[in-house]
Amino acid sequence: MDRYIIAGLGNIGLKYRNTRHNIGFMAIDELAGIYEIKVKKILCQAYTGEGIIKGVPVVLAKPKTFMNLSGQSVRALVDWYKTDISKLIVIYDDMDIPMGELRIRYKGSGGSHNGMKSILSHLGADQFIRIRVGIGRNQQIDAVDYVLGRFSKTDKQIMENTLQDVTKAIVCILAEGIDIAMNRYNSKKDKGDV
Repeated sequence: MDRYIIAGLGNIGLKYRNTRHNIGFMAIDELAGIYEIKVKKILCQAYTGEGIIKGVPVVLAKPKTFMNLSGQSVRALVDWYKTDISKLIVIYDDMDIPMGELRIRYKGSGGSHNGMKSILSHLGADQFIRIRVGIGRNQQIDAVDYVLGRFSKTDKQIMENTLQDVTKAIVCILAEGIDIAMNRYNSKKDKGDV
């Protein structure tokens, strides 16, 4: 069975822990905790851990290159494991999506997200799964300061529920396929509902 690489984007170091920009790392930690996968081995400039989720072999990864160079690590992991990029899942924050909402997509641009731009550049292709986690936007705060800031108490509770949804969405992708996951976990507004 093909191995999936599941990469959560973020920045390494205490300074960045639990910031909005590190939601990808938080998602990997959540998944690792539930499925008892130790994400400690350093490989291809990432903290990695191998395990099984719902019978599917996976590699969980947290690139340690810092956000803007995420593509170096992700490309190296894809090459190391000889994984087809259709089996790559990337989780990252998105300011253009309301707080706590998910958007699952198979291909597309990186938008304004530098980590995704780096991955697209290094892979030279966009046919991989991405899970964008909405962190909302605050017009009163500079975008960089906002993404590197921490969640308010209210937003933190929203994100705890959202991280559970990310985990469920990943399990759904692995067990039932991306189409079902998109239908089930993309926000109602995204599916054209009122």
